[in-house]
Amino acid sequence: MLDPSDLAHRIATVHEAIASAATASGRAPEAITLVAVTKTHPVETVRAALAAGLKDLGENRVQEMVEKAAAYPGGAAGGEHRWHLIGALQRNKARDAALTADLVHGVDSLRLAEALGARAADAGRTLPALVQVNISGEATKSGVPPDAAHDLMTAVAGMPGLRLTGVMGIAAPARDNADAEQIVRPAFRRLRALFDTYTGPGREHLTVVSMGMSDDLRLAIEEGSTLVRVGTALFGSR
Repeated sequence: MLDPSDLAHRIATVHEAIASAATASGRAPEAITLVAVTKTHPVETVRAALAAGLKDLGENRVQEMVEKAAAYPGGAAGGEHRWHLIGALQRNKARDAALTADLVHGVDSLRLAEALGARAADAGRTLPALVQVNISGEATKSGVPPDAAHDLMTAVAGMPGLRLTGVMGIAAPARDNADAEQIVRPAFRRLRALFDTYTGPGREHLTVVSMGMSDDLRLAIEEGSTLVRVGTALFGSR
């Protein structure tokens, strides 16, 4: 079980890291949303996170999000916190995602967007969604290729049931500082540029650049992230 004082210390440390990176890059710390990633942790972790004042929670798997949201409903069900679906989404899980998530980060194909939009529209929702871009170039990573990102963004923006809200990407892991500067930073810079240069439909709703996790949030914030997804630094390894 999480010790409340330890969790409070971890949260403060992460907030300090966010504030430091934001200030160093001339940005306001409050412009960065912290999503606490509770994936694979028990529902007690969700309770502790909410009690500690965290308002945005992230899950990789739809079913796990649904189960935890049943105990602690998010904004889609009238709650005061938000559930973020940050992992890959299969089309056959679109209905559960559309009913439960407050923001879906991983829209990486037209077919998925169509399924998700249809399910959200059926439920009378307009679901905020991010287009996931494969900024690392890794075959194991989900996401649309960077040169196809704007086309998918345009499609999502015109999809009934969805609201294009921004972009999401995951950088390749860095082995050292050299990797961080040569591989991670350019990847984050690429994603921010895709966000900034999009001029298609729905541009007025774009507010989110979801990039950066426990190990690389400093670089992500320096390169323009508006939302970081942090699990291990808050809750420890799984």
